[in-house]
Amino acid sequence: MEIGTVRQVDIDTEMQVAYLDYAMSVIVSRALPDARDGLKPVQRRILYAMHDMGLRPDTPYKKSARIVGEVLGKYHPHGDAAVYEAMARMAQDFSLRYPLVDGQGNFGSVDGDRPAAMRYTEARLAPIATEMLADLDKETVDFAPNFDDTLQEPTVLPAAIPNLLVNGSSGIAVGMATSIPPHNLGEVCDALIYMLDHWRKLDDVTVEDLMRHIKGPDFPTGGVIYRRMEEGGEDVIAHAYGQGRGKITVRARAHVEEMTRSRHRIVVTELPYQVNKSNLIERIAQLVRDGRIEGITDLRDESDRHGCRLVIELTRTVEPQQVLAELFRLTPMESTFSLIMLALVNGEPRLLTLKKALLTYLEHRQVIVRRRSQYELARARERAHILEGLLTALDHLDEVIETIRRSRTTDSARTNLRRKFKLSQAQAQAILDMPLKRLAALERRKIQDEYKEKQRLIKHLQALLKSPKRIRDVVRDELAAVRTRYADARRTQVLDVGKVQLTAADLIPDEPVWVAVSRRGLVARIPDEGAPPRVPSRPKDAPLALLTASTRDTLYLFAADGQTAAFPIHQLPEGVAWEGVGTHYADLTPLTRRDTLVAALVLPPSLSEGYLFLATRQGVVKRVALADLPGVSSEPFLVIGIEHGDTLGWAAVTMSEDEVLLVTSAGRAIRFREQEVRPMGLPAGGVMGVKMTDAEDRVVALAVVRPRSDLLVVAEDGRAKRTPLSEYPTQSRYGQGVITARFAAPGVGLAGACVVQASTPVVLVTEKGAAKTVRARSAPRMGRPTQGRRIIALRKGDRVYNVLCPVPHPIS
Repeated sequence: MEIGTVRQVDIDTEMQVAYLDYAMSVIVSRALPDARDGLKPVQRRILYAMHDMGLRPDTPYKKSARIVGEVLGKYHPHGDAAVYEAMARMAQDFSLRYPLVDGQGNFGSVDGDRPAAMRYTEARLAPIATEMLADLDKETVDFAPNFDDTLQEPTVLPAAIPNLLVNGSSGIAVGMATSIPPHNLGEVCDALIYMLDHWRKLDDVTVEDLMRHIKGPDFPTGGVIYRRMEEGGEDVIAHAYGQGRGKITVRARAHVEEMTRSRHRIVVTELPYQVNKSNLIERIAQLVRDGRIEGITDLRDESDRHGCRLVIELTRTVEPQQVLAELFRLTPMESTFSLIMLALVNGEPRLLTLKKALLTYLEHRQVIVRRRSQYELARARERAHILEGLLTALDHLDEVIETIRRSRTTDSARTNLRRKFKLSQAQAQAILDMPLKRLAALERRKIQDEYKEKQRLIKHLQALLKSPKRIRDVVRDELAAVRTRYADARRTQVLDVGKVQLTAADLIPDEPVWVAVSRRGLVARIPDEGAPPRVPSRPKDAPLALLTASTRDTLYLFAADGQTAAFPIHQLPEGVAWEGVGTHYADLTPLTRRDTLVAALVLPPSLSEGYLFLATRQGVVKRVALADLPGVSSEPFLVIGIEHGDTLGWAAVTMSEDEVLLVTSAGRAIRFREQEVRPMGLPAGGVMGVKMTDAEDRVVALAVVRPRSDLLVVAEDGRAKRTPLSEYPTQSRYGQGVITARFAAPGVGLAGACVVQASTPVVLVTEKGAAKTVRARSAPRMGRPTQGRRIIALRKGDRVYNVLCPVPHPIS
C-alpha cells in the first residue's frame, strides 16, 4: 500500500494478524534459543560482533560500551541496556556453567548486584566461545542480511560446544516459556558420543541409557539435586528428560560445624541456582525476628572471591539438623527448578526431550562438518588447479619466459600462455604473479610437495563426503577433543531424596514431656525435668491420666462411648491440667463437650507393629492393630462398639506376646495372654475378658504384665498392698480369676490397681477432690488374699475412687 493511502480494515482481524506477527517475532527473534547453538539472537549477535572485532582470548580487553555500540549499530537495533545485560550474563560464572565472555570489571554478583556501567567494564571472548565460532569463515552456516541490508550476519553458529544443554537457557515468550538447566560438558559429550556409537540403533536408546552419562543438571552454583520426591517414588529427573518438562528439587549444600562442646553453627557453602544470597540472608533474618525459626543467635556472610560461605550460629539448646530442616522448608535454601526444554527447531518452537535435544545438535554438527568439508574440498581443488599450472610453467620454463617476453602487455601475455599451454585464466594469472625466486630448484620441490598434499586432501575429503559414517566419526573426534580441553568436575551432586527426605515429624523438636489430662477434660503438656510432675493435695481438677511422651508423639483420647480422637503432642499447650492450666479437649480435637473422657494413650510414629488393647467396665475386651488407627483427623472414630449400660474404661499398648490383667472391684483378678483376643476392626465390639458373678461388680483396672513387677491394688477405704505378679497364674480368658484382695468391712471394694516397681509414684484421688502422691513401696508387699495397710487418711464420708500411675512410654 502506498504511503498516504487510507484503507479501512476490520479491527478484530487486524488485531489478530498484528498480534500473531508480534508473538511470532518475540518467539523466533527474541525469547527462545535455537536448538542447534543454544543461543538467542542477541547472544549470537554479540558473539559474532566480538569475533568480527577480533576480540580473541589472547587479545586485549575492549570497553563494553564499544562492543555494545558495535552490536547495536550493525546487527541489533534495540536498547543498549538489553544488549549489555545479555553480554554481562554471558560473563557471569554464577549464571552460565561455562561463560562465553571473559569480562574484566564488575559484571554483577550472586548477591543480586547489577553490573557496573558499560563505560567501566571491558570484555573479550572466552576460550570456549572460540569453539562456538570455529569454522565460521568456511561457509558452514547460512548468513542473512542485517536489519538495514548493509551487512551479513550468521543465522546460527557452528557451535562445536553443545551450548543448549551445557549453558542452558531461560526466556519468556508470548504464550510460552523456556527454562533449560545447565549441564556438565563432559557428561553431555559422553552422551553425544554414546549416541554416535549407537547411531544405527538410535530408536533403542532410552532416557535411562543417556542418564548413565548425564546424571542430571549441573548448576554453576553447585547445590544438591534430588531424584525422587519420596522413597520409592518416580525419578523426577528421568521424567523431565523423557517428557521435556518437569520439576527438580535443588537444595543448598550445608554442613554443621562444632564451635564449642555444646554449640554448633550451620555453614552454607553452595546455593541453589539463581537464588539471591542477599535476599536469602534477609529472609532468614526475618524468620528469626518473627519467631518462626528459633535457636539462631548470629547470621553473617563470610563469602569471598574463593566462594560462598554463609554462617548461621546456633544456641546450645537446639538441634542443628532441626534448624537446618526448617531453613530448607521456609527459605530458598530449597528451591524447585522448573525444567521446560523449549527451543526453536527449523524456526518453530518445539518441546524437546533430552534425546531429541542431543539428536538435533548432532544433526547440526554433521551439517557443519559436511559443509566445512565441501568448502575445504573446493579450496583444495582450486589450489591444486593453480599448482598444476605452476608445475606446467616450471616444466616449460624457457618457453614460458620466451612467451612472456614476446608479449606486449600483461593481458596478451596471459592470453598467449593460455593458448600455448592450455591453461585456465587463474593458472595463467598465477604464472604471471609468480616471483622469480620460485624458479629455484628448492622452490620447485616445495610446489611439487604441496601439490601431492592437496591431492591427498582431495581424496580424503571426497571419501569423507561420500560416507555419513566418516562424517559422524569426525563429529565424534571433535567432541572428544572438546571434552579433553574444557570438561571439568561436576559441581551439583545428585542424590536419591529417600535418603534425606524430611517429613513433618523431622521438623518437630524431639523433646521429652509429660502429658496431663484432668477429669474435666483439660489437656496440657509439661516439660520433663526428670521426675513426674507433682499433684497437689487439693488439685483444682482431679487428674485422669499422666503419660510420658515425646513432642513427636500422638495423643489419643478415649471417650466413654468409644469415640476416639488423636492430636499431635507438640501442638498441646504447656500447663498443668489439674491446676486448671490447659485447653479443653473439645477445643483441640473433634470430640465434643458431651463426650466423657475415660482414658488417654500416647503412641509414637515409629510404633506400628503392636496392638491397642481395650477394656470396658463390664469386662469386655478388644484388640486392634495399631496400623489400623487413622491417626490425626478432623473427625473422631469409633474404636469399639459399646453395649447399652457399659462404658469404655481403659486403653493400653501390647506387643502381640504380652499378657494382661483385669482387676475387678470385688477383689478378683484374671491374667491371660493377649492372643486369646483376636484382632478386630475399629467399629466392632469386643469379647468377654472376665466373668463377674456379682451384678454390682465392675472392672477397675487393666494392666499389662511386666517382668519383675508387682500388682498394686488400692481399696476404697485407702488400704493398699503389693503382690508379685508371679502369684497370678496365667488362665484362659473369660474366667473368674483369682482373689487379689480381702476387705476390712462390707461394702468396700477396690478403687483401682497398677503394675508397679517399688519406686513408681502413685496418685490416689478421692471422691471429694483430695489427692495424695506416694511411692509404691509405701504399700506393703503381701500375698494375694490379704487386706493390706492404709496409705492415705480419708475424711469422714470420703473414699478413694481412682488410682493413677504414670504411664510409661510405649517404646520403653
